[in-house]
Amino acid sequence: MQIALDEARAAAERGEVPVGAVIVRDGAVIARAGNRPREAHDPSAHAEMLAIRQACAALRSERLPGCDLYVTLEPCTMCAAAISFARIRRLYFGAVDEKGGAVVSGVRFFDQPGCHHAPDVYPGIGEAEAATLLRDFFRTRR
Repeated sequence: MQIALDEARAAAERGEVPVGAVIVRDGAVIARAGNRPREAHDPSAHAEMLAIRQACAALRSERLPGCDLYVTLEPCTMCAAAISFARIRRLYFGAVDEKGGAVVSGVRFFDQPGCHHAPDVYPGIGEAEAATLLRDFFRTRR
């Protein structure tokens, strides 16, 4: 999770919402990313989406069985769907996103009957630091 937090800090330095993600397989980091929607002019350039794309490219596969995703903020519906379709094994996330989250908040995507695959979910990993990064970022903008 520390690497994901580093990616979140780097995203904040670029003026992006501080969210970072890391994908690990067999103990090795195979992808890491921070949010880039503003920089990329792409609303889908969330940290999770970028990390999933990198990992799929690295493994030359559209699926990531045996891979674990660490992300600093509860994934949104778009990212939860990508996690499901990629067949991520485990999802570890930091801060809960009561407004935009879709795992333990909101639509609870993985609990829906149409969900193809649900990872094992571990919320609250690095929650305090992730939440502080987000609060500090938005405090300077409001």
